[in-house]
Amino acid sequence: MFLHLVNLWNLAFYALMVFMATLGLWDVFFGFEENKCSMSYMFEYPEYQKIELPKKLAKRYPAYELYLYGEGSYAEEHKILPLTGIPVLFLPGNAGSYKQVRSVGSIALRKAEDIDFKYHFDFFSVNFNEELVALYGGSLQKQTKFVHECIKTILKLYKGQEFAPKSVAIIGHSMGGLVARALLTLKNFKQDLINLLITQATPHVAPVLPLDRFITDFYMTVNNYWILNARHINLTTLSVAGGFRDYQVRSGLTFLPKLSHHTSALSVVSSAVPKTWVSTDHLSIVWCKQLQLTTIRAFFDLIDADTKQITQNPKKKLSVLNHHFIRHPAKHFEENPAIISDLTGTSMWVPVKVSKWTYVAYNESDKIYFTFPLANHRKIYTHVYCQSTMLDTNSWIFGCINSTSMCRQGIDLSWKAELLPTIKSLTLRLQDYPSLSHLVVYVPSIHGSKFVVDCEFFKKETRTIQLPVTHLFSFGLSSRKVLLNTSGLFYNIELLNFGQIYQAFKINVVSKCSGVKEEITSIYKLHIPWSYEDSLTIAQVPSSTEISLKLHIAQPENESQVALLKMYTSSDCQYEVTVKTSFSQILGQVVRFHGGALPAYVTSSILLAYGGQLYSLFSTGHCLEYATMLDKQAKPYKVDPFVLMIKFLLGYKWFKELWDVLLLPELDAIVLTSQSMCFPLVSLILFLFGTCTAYWGGLLSSTSVRLLSSLWLALKRPPELPKDIKMISLDLPFLTIVLIIVSWTTCGAFAILLTYLYYVFKIVHLQASLATFKNSQTVNLKHSRRNEKKSNHHKDSTVHYLHLSANDAEDSLRMHNTVINLLTWIVLLSMPSLIYWLKNLRYYFKLSPDPCKPLAFILIPTMAILGNTHTVSIKSSKLLKTTSQFPLPLAVGVIAFGSAHLYRVPCFVFIPLLLHALCNFM
Repeated sequence: MFLHLVNLWNLAFYALMVFMATLGLWDVFFGFEENKCSMSYMFEYPEYQKIELPKKLAKRYPAYELYLYGEGSYAEEHKILPLTGIPVLFLPGNAGSYKQVRSVGSIALRKAEDIDFKYHFDFFSVNFNEELVALYGGSLQKQTKFVHECIKTILKLYKGQEFAPKSVAIIGHSMGGLVARALLTLKNFKQDLINLLITQATPHVAPVLPLDRFITDFYMTVNNYWILNARHINLTTLSVAGGFRDYQVRSGLTFLPKLSHHTSALSVVSSAVPKTWVSTDHLSIVWCKQLQLTTIRAFFDLIDADTKQITQNPKKKLSVLNHHFIRHPAKHFEENPAIISDLTGTSMWVPVKVSKWTYVAYNESDKIYFTFPLANHRKIYTHVYCQSTMLDTNSWIFGCINSTSMCRQGIDLSWKAELLPTIKSLTLRLQDYPSLSHLVVYVPSIHGSKFVVDCEFFKKETRTIQLPVTHLFSFGLSSRKVLLNTSGLFYNIELLNFGQIYQAFKINVVSKCSGVKEEITSIYKLHIPWSYEDSLTIAQVPSSTEISLKLHIAQPENESQVALLKMYTSSDCQYEVTVKTSFSQILGQVVRFHGGALPAYVTSSILLAYGGQLYSLFSTGHCLEYATMLDKQAKPYKVDPFVLMIKFLLGYKWFKELWDVLLLPELDAIVLTSQSMCFPLVSLILFLFGTCTAYWGGLLSSTSVRLLSSLWLALKRPPELPKDIKMISLDLPFLTIVLIIVSWTTCGAFAILLTYLYYVFKIVHLQASLATFKNSQTVNLKHSRRNEKKSNHHKDSTVHYLHLSANDAEDSLRMHNTVINLLTWIVLLSMPSLIYWLKNLRYYFKLSPDPCKPLAFILIPTMAILGNTHTVSIKSSKLLKTTSQFPLPLAVGVIAFGSAHLYRVPCFVFIPLLLHALCNFM
């Protein structure tokens, strides 16, 4: 009955929308590289020693605990407190376990054993009872206060020690990182209690799903504090994102705001972290061996030898983090590295005068210094590039000043090199080093190993190639390509016109080699100059390699640098680079950045259909089908132009002042613009997806009601249509009071769910009654034919009366099915707080604070009345026309204020429902 009311064109349109949405979802959930993280294993059985908290603290936070991580002999020794190491506190995130500390804790323990426990770290972890704080924000403040108490408790464990710590380092996963940042907002919190903060996959900018006002208020408090107090915040902070594998928290949300006064904050994607170079999902970021090894190396380099604690020097902390997480020079960290190095000893000095040079070292018995005189090269070339496949941490390239053929001391240029997966490389611009007379490459004496060193001089313009990306709407039908046909080792391909998050492309690199017998490796590095979100692809040539090209952070307006594809190539191969638009990845970017707003667009479409049904009831006396009204009323031009007009007017001072006087919240479109998240046509795409979801959701709900009514008829005696319509039955006030009490004493979302189930029960009962009536009417008509002549007038009037009753029942069902669709989204949006309440029921019987309680108080009596409402009872209402006009502006309001604040959506939905209920009395 639902499907046949939609013509084939509309059905094809809804099917197309499903296909496009599926493409986008597939790209988000499956369109990324395989998991290349190595699992981190414990060498001994992990133990979690519970730290006894003060009784008052344990009573105030009965669901929370503090643990000390240990393994084997270390765990046994430290069961007797106090402690002697360096404290690190791990904070789990949404639904996270305190046991997630074991990966980083175990690696730190192995590292301490390697240096005979000269230094060691004590890893603590907080048990937040795996609370769903990303979905319910009411406990975030409570978690923050508990962490403050934990820090004070941890520091007390070191009292009386010679090198007792005065602060702790914090590693926060997911929402745990936000809780750590929130510590600074507490009135009695001393900033000196934290010496370092590392967050992993933490959404710092905004919540992933703003499902209640407590989450958004918490974010606003934390971010506003960090912005307003940037001059006074000395906390060194590192935020690590997971990249495209993490579909739970997109990496754009993890970047800390770049403030001019707060220079001690770094944000990086794991794919750009040296010696890691992999994308991680939301959970693997805490156990990814490559990333945890990098983290622990940084921790040990942060230790101050005098205090045997993490250094208090902010410059050193930032230098260490840059060394390990941003750019690694293939050397061990040194706080004050020696710039001048001695080049003495029994070594061979070999002059090299060619512009391109390769040396294969194998079983070298003598040290060799290869010298490259720069005087002649400066006249022809602008840059020099060198690379080595020997990935040791010794200095390997130097610069000599005013020498002829050899020098005893040289400037160590190795610190300017960059470590890559298979090589370490260095590129120098010759004019930046006018005092250098020679470049020196050092080859040590080695036995049993083989490595290759290459150097070449070149002009920048010969190795820099511009490649404009294809147009967004080319849909992959056209492409652009460049051919690298020179024998160079390094190329920079400038990707022009690429800088927006809605752009997505596929780059295909085809390499062809001649006369190559050995396996050759090429590295393709996508470099984004305005954010640390680089990614590397390693290819064995000759081959054809596909690279995805899309962004986590849009290019800032004041940024002039362009994205680069850095190609570390082989001189024996030719490379062809092709770029074309990827339509599926564009849809993936829409879903990734705006998928959370879909409930608002679905609700907006349903509201438009609901308003159309109310108006058809007012104008014709009949309620049209939901699918028909969705097709007629759910049009984007009824919503989007108004939102755009408001956004435009807010650019004028007088309108902004009027807006503020009316105490209206900030427009969501402006919030998205400030986060560089405005796609062209994105609202149209989301509206189409929302209408499609509303259609298939309506089909599912109407089918479910029919199936439940059939089950009802099979299990119970067939009911009859109500003869007397009573809006307020005897049990209705009692039921309403009970549900309100349930909402007040337990959880508002639980009461809303019970109300929803009651409403569905009433509709199923009405559907079963209508089905029974239709069946009985058919049977009665067959048996009444023999008496047709005797009671013709009476029979006609009876059939006429019953026919009207059936029509009214069908009209009521159509209206009720639409109301069910609206209620379903209210229930879904309130479900997180219900799940949180059920999970913590053994600790708290009453949810406090409760984001759904005010809504429940209004919704319960409204739905109780609507459950007994029939269209025949409101046709003549004076309020019906006004009620039918309300859904349109409310649909606009849902998009304007609810797309980035989902908790506001139910507030727009209950208004027309309340007016609908009031139509029974006016």
